[in-house]
Formats: sequence, structure tokens, C-alpha cells
Amino acid sequence: MPTFSVTGDVDPFLHVSLKQGEKIYCESDAMVMMEATLDLKGKVTGGIASALMRRFANGESFFQQHIEAVRGEGDCLLSPTLPGAVQVIDVGARQYMLSDGAFVAASSGVELKVRTQSLGNALFAQSGGFFITETAGSGQVAVSGFGSMSQLEVVPGKDVVIDNSHVVCWDSSLHYEISVTTGGSGGGFLGNLVNSQTSGEGMVLRFSGTGKVLVCSRNRNAFLSWTQRRAS
Repeated sequence: MPTFSVTGDVDPFLHVSLKQGEKIYCESDAMVMMEATLDLKGKVTGGIASALMRRFANGESFFQQHIEAVRGEGDCLLSPTLPGAVQVIDVGARQYMLSDGAFVAASSGVELKVRTQSLGNALFAQSGGFFITETAGSGQVAVSGFGSMSQLEVVPGKDVVIDNSHVVCWDSSLHYEISVTTGGSGGGFLGNLVNSQTSGEGMVLRFSGTGKVLVCSRNRNAFLSWTQRRAS
């Protein structure tokens, strides 16, 4: 199986070592460098229908880059679109849900499936609309987050509330639901919505069960809004 590792301290690369015959696939334009023993091709992974659904689910490109060690073993360097951390997760015993723009690369034994989610989560969670990406198969997946990244463990009886713009991916066995406030109950939907806006938190996701969640330190949408205000 290809070996994934993260190299570099600030805006790191994803380093992939492949033996002859091994292959990976990654987000379009992710390839930074590859040795001459490797071949790179743009392909529609999983067919046109799956590619279209992934495009709507998490903003992936319609065509993905497929890198294969054709003429012998070789290495390549990949990089995510946004600056920030990269983390490699093992897929097989656990499967994961991926937020918009989190996917960087995967070994060929991993499949990215698209499934529907609830109406509330689709409208407010910013996690892929009515469709959301879930991993299947076995191997490794590399994900990226804007800024630094941290892993949170969710255990029964201790729900975790996270601003949805900071969620990178989470264990698919976890239950999650959208909420408009991080505070207590009793104010009704409109009261909670007002509290959400005045606290500056916006929408949050509440996770329960057993599993892990990867979060990033920066809010992509807030940063883009800040840069636009500064430019105007």
C-alpha cells in the first residue's frame, strides 16, 4: 500500500511513496512534484454520476488526478488548495464523513461515496448540502484544514459542540445534528437564532456517541469575509 506522510512545519506537503504498480488519487491540481517513474492522469473517479455528486457534496473537482507507479517505485509531493495542516487517517475499521474541501488524496483501496443527509443539516451545516461524502473500503485518506488541526474524542454522555466552519471530518458512527446556539434551551428557535447571531458563533454541530472529530483552527468563510472587507 502507498505510504502517506506529512512533511514540513508550516503549510506542509503530503509526501507519498509508491511501489511499482501502486496508485493513488487526489484532488485536481494537488500534485506539486513527482518522480519520472510515476504517471499522472486526469480521470472521472467512479463514473460521471458519482463525480457530479461529489462535486455538489464537497466542492471537489469533476476530474481527479490519478498517480500510478508505472516504471518503478517513486515519490510525489501533494499540497491542498488552502494553507493549513494536513493529516492522514486510516480507513477500514472506521469510516469518516468529510466536510467541504477537506479531501486531499486517498490510496486506491478507498472509495468516496456520497449519501444524503437530513434537511436541517443540508440547509445549515455547510457540510455538503443534501449530499455528503463518506469514505468506504480500506487504506488511507489525507485531509486538510484551514490553519492548524486538532483531534477531539467524543464519548457517550459528553456531547461536543463545534462551530460547523471548523469541522474537517468525523467518525461516521457519530450522531450529529445542527443547532443555532451553544447555550441552553428555553428561548425557542427565534430566541436561539438571535443568541447565535449576537454571540458570533453562527451555526454549530452537536456530536454524540463514540468516535473522533478533526477540527481546524481557522474559519474559511470568516477569513474570506474579512479580506473582502479590508479590500473594499
